[in-house]
Amino acid sequence: MLLQVLGTAAGGGVPQWNCACPGCAGARTHPRRRRRHASLAVRSGGPGTRWHIVNAGPDIADQIESAPALLPGPGSRETPVAGVILTDAELDHTLGIARLREAEGLVVRATAPVRDALLDRLRLGDVLSPYTAIEWRELSEKPEALSAAGTAGGRERGERLEALPAPGSTGERARRGQPEALSTAGPDGWGERGGVSRALSAPRPTECRPPDDRLNALSPSSSIQISAIPLSAKRPRYAADAGPDDPTWSVALRLYEPATGATAVYAPAIAIWSDALDEAVRSAGVVIVDGTFWDDEEPIRSGISTRTATAMGHLPIDGPHGTSHRLTALPGRCLYTHLNNTNPLNDPAAAQHARLAERGLEVAAERMVIEL
Repeated sequence: MLLQVLGTAAGGGVPQWNCACPGCAGARTHPRRRRRHASLAVRSGGPGTRWHIVNAGPDIADQIESAPALLPGPGSRETPVAGVILTDAELDHTLGIARLREAEGLVVRATAPVRDALLDRLRLGDVLSPYTAIEWRELSEKPEALSAAGTAGGRERGERLEALPAPGSTGERARRGQPEALSTAGPDGWGERGGVSRALSAPRPTECRPPDDRLNALSPSSSIQISAIPLSAKRPRYAADAGPDDPTWSVALRLYEPATGATAVYAPAIAIWSDALDEAVRSAGVVIVDGTFWDDEEPIRSGISTRTATAMGHLPIDGPHGTSHRLTALPGRCLYTHLNNTNPLNDPAAAQHARLAERGLEVAAERMVIEL
């Protein structure tokens, strides 16, 4: 399993366009301190296998351009990016899906409330259906295999997929048809730069094929298993009144590779440290978690809010209930991501870095690669 950190900032990035706090001012003076929105790319297997992006923010195109392994080629429209996995419905984790509209097909995995918010509140299905075919797949607590080799489930060159409206969207309700399932990983051999490739044909509105269940029938040696760890019912502001409370509004992602036994947990937003999360991180070789605020009073002290970090849905790093005390006891490598622009950790000379190092913890660096 290979992980590439694409971004490490909370909403707005660092610097935030309308902010002159010390963190933002420092990033403008020292460009190396700039941070893009928190995102992660994951690959199972060696060269020739495909990547999935966890959370697609406004910076997604720039993030892909900054990661050589994610660049298209050798053909003009061949990409190693297979799809997107969402941990929540926040704008800083989802706006990049629209930026990927040039894709000939895209798989987006999300929990049911997250998917419904994107389709019913942001109308993302209606907006993107004229541009590309999107298959919405449910992310659940049950492990699902991600293809490593890019098998197309038996489709041959020249077969075409219909770009149908997403489930629950206005277009789908008007059509009252059966949604089309797009291949999870794309054509055979569609891999990294330099690999042999076959491109999907453009969507054609007169053809429709049933979902191919063989996409889930992957051998353990060729896939990563992903599953959601429910964390909280924290909704984005645009969906504050959407549906009943559901702990899958915000989830952590568990990545497990049966062939090697490697396990990683990615949790960029933690409102509650649940028993399920605690169990998952104790068996993980790498844990990348919410580092939005250094301490609970930071939002109030910096003037960005009248609420504490915990009240805003983010457990702080330091303090009596801080996550650093929990992470210190873990056997795996632990890193922080999703830093707010007010977090002192944005300054590499801040004393807080030394305090983390004493506890065996670190801040994830942009473009860093972690191999498990």
